[in-house]
Amino acid sequence: MSSGMARAGMGAYGWRRQDSSVTGQKLAKGTLRRIARFAKPYRWYITVFLVLVILSAFMVIASPLLFKKIVDDGITKGNAGLVTALALVVALLAVVEAGLGLMQRWFSARIGEGLIFDLRTKVFGHVQRMPVAFFTRTQTGALVSRLNNDVIGAQQAFTSTLSGVVSNIISLILVVGAMLVLSWQLTVVAILLLPVFLIPARILGRRLATLTREQMNLNAEMSTAMTERFSVGGALLVTLFGTPSIEKNDFSERAGRVRDLGIRIAMLGRVFFTALTLVAALATALVYGVGGNLAVRETLTVGTLLALVALLGRLYGPLTALSNVRVDVMTALVSFERVFEVLDLEPMIKDAPEAKELRSERAGVEFDHVAFAYPTAEQVSLASLESVAVLDKRVSSQVLEDVNFVVEPGQMVALVGPSGAGKTTITNLVARLYDVTGGVVRVGGQDVREVTLQSLHDTIGYVTQDAHMFHDTIRANLAYAKPDATDAEMIEALKSAQVWTLVSSLPDGLETVVGDRGHRLSGGERQRLAIARLLLKAPQIVVLDEATAHLDSESEVAVQRALDTALEGRTSLVIAHRLSTVRNADLILVVDRGNIVERGTHEQLLAQGGEYADLYRTQFAEAGSAAGV
Repeated sequence: MSSGMARAGMGAYGWRRQDSSVTGQKLAKGTLRRIARFAKPYRWYITVFLVLVILSAFMVIASPLLFKKIVDDGITKGNAGLVTALALVVALLAVVEAGLGLMQRWFSARIGEGLIFDLRTKVFGHVQRMPVAFFTRTQTGALVSRLNNDVIGAQQAFTSTLSGVVSNIISLILVVGAMLVLSWQLTVVAILLLPVFLIPARILGRRLATLTREQMNLNAEMSTAMTERFSVGGALLVTLFGTPSIEKNDFSERAGRVRDLGIRIAMLGRVFFTALTLVAALATALVYGVGGNLAVRETLTVGTLLALVALLGRLYGPLTALSNVRVDVMTALVSFERVFEVLDLEPMIKDAPEAKELRSERAGVEFDHVAFAYPTAEQVSLASLESVAVLDKRVSSQVLEDVNFVVEPGQMVALVGPSGAGKTTITNLVARLYDVTGGVVRVGGQDVREVTLQSLHDTIGYVTQDAHMFHDTIRANLAYAKPDATDAEMIEALKSAQVWTLVSSLPDGLETVVGDRGHRLSGGERQRLAIARLLLKAPQIVVLDEATAHLDSESEVAVQRALDTALEGRTSLVIAHRLSTVRNADLILVVDRGNIVERGTHEQLLAQGGEYADLYRTQFAEAGSAAGV
């Protein structure tokens, strides 16, 4: 089979990678204009690239026409010099075609990789600005897919799709034109076989697309299952609660369905490839049969016949690709649209147009008649990123109502109360992780909505009960708070956090990798590393959200000593389940159902005999019973 027919076969295999369902989608208005803006920095690269594509297309007919002259004007007439000269021209054209191919590939890579870089960095930067509410709803895998699959699909619009359409159209016009000039009769005979090839090709192409789509969905399910079970938390859950045989059987069932689909796809592909080879052989036989008879009758030269056969081999490839061009183009454009969908989702939390730097040497916190309800899904998310058809439109009930309190600079204020009372929500509003729906939150005397987010976050440091660590070294995790921190500063912070003894005893010291989410360390060690990170940041305001929860007594003592250092001289807002840890707070706020129901010092609240006193007595009664046991 000729190289042209081989390319036709590979073109048909391309249907396996395409989803024909995209042809039914309608692009949003202005999508093409936005794509053009993204391509503008590469317009000269694209221009040169298209010129190279056009030149390569002309090479398609050059060699067959030269073969005709070699046979008719050289070999037949015994002109050895002409044969040699034309053979050298064919060789030169082959070198030129190879050079054009290399240049075309370089420009294609430069445009494609440049667009991937631009799109990825833009989407990544945009997603980094999204509020916490966005990440609580979005499927991480779907979001990562936009940065990988859709970005790559989008750049193909300017590389493989664009070059393929231009090259195939020009090649088809030139090949058909050359064949008609050489022999319109044989050209008509060859074209009569096209329905025999194209109709089955389209049927098989749609079937391959359906099977491939099903296979991709099953692969995604397997990938999700592996990701969940290969994480530290997932592996621990499987070990403690799972049954290995059931896990293996579930995975085997999915993998078996993928295997069966793979066999069907392979066989359908082979059937198509075999049919293509058969049609190519029949077309070649037909042209040789009819053309050979014409040559015998001397109404057609042998060189013309050979040129027609060579051109025939280059006819089906472009036709195959162009018959599927709508799917190719729409796939690329829809990928662009899916990327734009993320870029068009405006962050709910962003700097006001006139936002100022937060400047305060000793910042306090004030809640002034604050009310809050969580935003709706439509305000913060996309249905496609949640893998749902329609976003939930229900409005959240009120979480906080008329909350008022002041934390003076240097003071420690504690928030206590039952789970779900609104304590964490209050601390989230301090750093403007969410915006209030009523009232004002002030830091350093300024409305948090009127200062820049960067200056606000520089002023506040958090330590939560689940201190997150990146899968990186201790040094890298500490440097996240202060990138230019010296070793001496890191060591001082680790000492103050009561964890330097541990770090210094490790074989790799600061270069020790903490593992996924820091799971190579104990809970108490992670907490103390988080406190060391906080100390490096040196914020004016510290927020502690159950920082000693779920720790054993020994770890809690070590962490509490580290916290005492971290809180010294700083304004602090502390959530604590264990009331013994907040006895020395300057002010204790009892939160229940989104309201502050009691406030005062430890002694004052005990004397009132209210909810705090009940909580305190219950905790110490439980502690006493546990000690008695």
